[in-house]
Formats: sequence, C-alpha cells, structure tokens
Amino acid sequence: MKNPIFLCCLASTLAFAPSAAGKPNVLFIAIDDLRPELGCYGGKEVKSPNIDKLAGQGMVFKRAYCQVPVCGASRASLMTGILPTPTRFINADTKASKDAPGAATLPETFKNAGYTTLSNGKVFHHKEDTQERSWSEPAWQPKLAGMASHDPETTRRLSKTKQRGRIYEAPDVADDAYSDGHLARRTIEDLRRLNEGGKPFFLACGFVKPHMPFYAPKKYWDLYKRDKIKIADNRYRPKNAPEQLKGSGEFRTYHLGDFDEKSKDFDRMMRHGYMACVSYTDKLVGDVLAELDRLELSDNTIVVIWGDHGWHLGEHTFWGKHNTTHLATRVPLIVRAPGKKAGSSASLVETSDLFPTLCSLAGIEVPKTVQGRSFANLLDRPGQPFREAAYSRFVTGDAVITQRFNYTRYLGGTAEMLYDLEKDPDENENIAGKPEYKETVIQMAAFLKQRQDEAKQFRNAEGAK
Repeated sequence: MKNPIFLCCLASTLAFAPSAAGKPNVLFIAIDDLRPELGCYGGKEVKSPNIDKLAGQGMVFKRAYCQVPVCGASRASLMTGILPTPTRFINADTKASKDAPGAATLPETFKNAGYTTLSNGKVFHHKEDTQERSWSEPAWQPKLAGMASHDPETTRRLSKTKQRGRIYEAPDVADDAYSDGHLARRTIEDLRRLNEGGKPFFLACGFVKPHMPFYAPKKYWDLYKRDKIKIADNRYRPKNAPEQLKGSGEFRTYHLGDFDEKSKDFDRMMRHGYMACVSYTDKLVGDVLAELDRLELSDNTIVVIWGDHGWHLGEHTFWGKHNTTHLATRVPLIVRAPGKKAGSSASLVETSDLFPTLCSLAGIEVPKTVQGRSFANLLDRPGQPFREAAYSRFVTGDAVITQRFNYTRYLGGTAEMLYDLEKDPDENENIAGKPEYKETVIQMAAFLKQRQDEAKQFRNAEGAK
C-alpha cells in the first residue's frame, strides 16, 4: 500500500507562487446536480460548448469525488476543507457554521488575505451560512425562486406530497426569465465592478440548474430530439445489492405530468429535461466567461467549475443522488489557472482538496483546520498519482474509491458493496461476497478505516470546538 501522506506532502511542496503582477483572482462556478455529463467528459449527447471550451484551456479532473452526495453537506465540506463523519455534514440542511463552528471557510481565508469576496446564487446551501465571516458583502440571491414557473400548465396539477408543479416545462422565454439568468447577469455586473476596484477578488457564482425541476427556455429543449435520446440500459438494481442501497425519491415530490415513471417515455423526458438544463447553464457560464475575457481578466484569474455531486439518469432506476455509487459521488471539476497546463488528469482528488489547492495557487496560508490536501502539482504533472483512495459517505454508508474499486461499508458492518470499475464500470453487480475478492475487501476496508480516522481528527484541530 503506497503512502498517501507522502503523495500529498509532495503535492503541497510543488504549488506555484503567484506571478509578480499580483495575486490571482478566483472565479468559482458551482453548478447544482451536474454530473460529468459534458462533452469534455466524453458525453456524446449533451451540448456544452462553453464549458468544453474552458476545459480545453484548463485541467479536467476525470476522477474527482464529492465527500457527501447531497447539496448542503457537499458544499460545507468544500467550503471548510473538512471531511464528513456520522455526526458532521450529513444532509442537505447542513450548515458549516453549525457542524464546524471553529473552522475558517474558503472565502473567509481569501477575505482575510486582502481579497474582495462575493457570493452570488447557490454557493453555501444556505445563504446565511457563515455570512459575515465569509463575504465582503451580503450574499446575493435572485428574487425569483429556482423553481419558479413560466408555463400555466406547469402548476395546473400539483404533486400530492409537496404540492409542487410539473417536473418539466419548456416555455418560449428569454434566458433571464429564470433565476439562473438573473444570476449570470449579476455576476457579469460584479465582474465589471470588481475590475474597477483594484483589489484581487474571489467571486463565487452558484447556478441551480440542472437541479430539478427541469425548467429551461424552449430553445435549449430544441437542441435535442427526444425520440433520439438514449436511455440507460441498466434500469434494474445491481445484482446482490444490499437493501441499504437506495435511490432518491426527490423526483416524486414534483408532478410527473402524464408520464408513467416506469416507462421508457418517462426516461427520455427526464434525460431530455436534464440535458436541456445543462445546455442552458452552459450558455450562462459562457456569458460570464466571455465577460471575463472582455475585461482582460482571464490571464490573472483562476477559474473553477465544480459540480456538488453526481446524479443518476435512470441507471438502476435511480433519479438523483443520495447513495455512494460511482454516479452519485463522481463530480465534474475543471481548473484553469494562469501559467498552468491544459489537459486532463485521472488522479483521484476530492472536493475537500479544492480549498488548499486554491490557497496554494494564490500563495495564501492554509488554515490548520483544513483536512483536504493541495493537488496544485497536478496542474503541471497531471499523470502523477495523488490519492490512493477518495472518501465519500451518505447517512449510514461510508465509501472509498480507488482507481479500480468502489467499496461501501454500512453502519456496523451490516452490509458491504464492492464494484470492480474496470470489469463492471456501470456497477451492475456487487461482488463483495465473492471469495476471489476477499483480499480486495480487506484492503478496501483498511483504506476506509484510514480515512474515517482522518476525518475524526478534526475534533482536536486548532480552532475547532
């Protein structure tokens, strides 16, 4: 077993110093529920030209993983650089200020280093989370709700559970009819204002789509022909999967229109809606990046595009996140940094690693509470190994993923899952109980215990309660 501590220490020593021209700005773009369903990740159907263009200029991390496959907890982990435990960073309602009250946040660290820090849209799950400490100005949110409808038919029938409208709509409206359009416009305005301010900035921009419901202007739906959309060919539970493996029921909180959720037509509609929303967000990301170029800020700005967790599109009959399969925990991560290479890296990295990486790139000291480790060296040498095992957890399941295997152990060892990503990349069979994988299970369990012990060490970190 290689020593992951050695690899990570090597990573931190190779971080580059900021140029003499001054500290680099940071444009951090978070996209809700975006799995690596993009052209730059090999997506064959989705149209994402603007994100793909940025990917061609930066480093695409092919094996990046979130710590918790749910919005609030994943964002809290990123913004503190701290790993989850059974009592910390648990669900969507997680607040970093509550679960890790003594920990410095990523924007707070940049703010203390002389940066102007701004938050637009969904960055933390709750805009009031660490509000005063993290941001130079109050966090901004669009006045329109993320699920506001522009089609009367959408709200004609409501779901029984949450009294929500239809899960999809495609009205012929402008980009700024929805909240994300307002968000892009606000971010562009802030870029102009920050450009005149003369100080380095950390600008966070959090898009909601493609989070459900699938509402996007008609022109983005028109990019795709529904009858040509491919659906998952593994619409069944993985063989030998334990009962603890479950999908998200979030999609059922919306009205499904006239669709039967077990039909192929439903699958095509859902995939169509998801891809339309991805293309909509891609256009808005392109608008923001075009303004960065127009202002001649690109050469001194680190740009990050990050998805907060993965998402199922009908695989195993799952729609959403909320488990520890590969599709739920793997996230898109693209980093374009001044003076750094363009390319891709298959090295394992985690959401918690982004905090120290950005600090390293900006020449800022990393707070002692941070448990993630800088992968800045991968921007120069993308083929170098970094982590042997990435760590994720959800509710009672703790998981580690290596280059080849994905292993989950449920609370108390009540059940285990092991998937061979080399032989079974779609995770269609749990092989934890097979005799020929006994030694692999033992090794993966050892990796898991190592990461769990690392997560628990935060309790003794300086500044923590």
